[in-house]
Amino acid sequence: MMGGQPENPELWAFLESLHYGELLSGTVTAIEYFGVFVALDNGPDHPVFPGVGFITVPELSWRFAVASDVVRVGQRVSCEFLQFDTWNLEARLSLRATQPDPFQAFAAAIAVGQKLRGRVTKLVPFGFFVRVADGVEGLVHLRERTWTSVQTPSDAVQIGEEVTVVVTEIDREQRRLALSRRHVSSEHQ
Repeated sequence: MMGGQPENPELWAFLESLHYGELLSGTVTAIEYFGVFVALDNGPDHPVFPGVGFITVPELSWRFAVASDVVRVGQRVSCEFLQFDTWNLEARLSLRATQPDPFQAFAAAIAVGQKLRGRVTKLVPFGFFVRVADGVEGLVHLRERTWTSVQTPSDAVQIGEEVTVVVTEIDREQRRLALSRRHVSSEHQ
């Protein structure tokens, strides 16, 4: 273990006083490939790291992004406290928790059976993903693609292609959108 209670009593006491969901403000001090360090306004310094606060990459944004697309060094941020990481003696933070989730807003406005237009963003062995709104992607499963059976998704679509799809399932808890091209009538795609 890196620190421990005896060596850093002030830091330990500060971290133990935090509660899940509490809003903490600070300044971004370093951006790494694995996450972002934040010097917290009312927290003590960290003995090793450039900040007591730490945001993992998935907690930076609802959209898939690299850290440098979301924040910059010196930027002021307000984050929700997630947990006290006792191993690294740091406060795990979430920036995305303070922002509205684009998926939930989108899911509230659509219904199963609805047609959507979108762009193919990624091909996977079992199908392909279509971006139907900013920050919202849905999966067209291979078996849902068309009536003809196709060996690989690339036989059917290319990345960047615009397609018409039908919503077959909305899972708000898992933030998953299932789409199909099978139910789209034979009008121009």
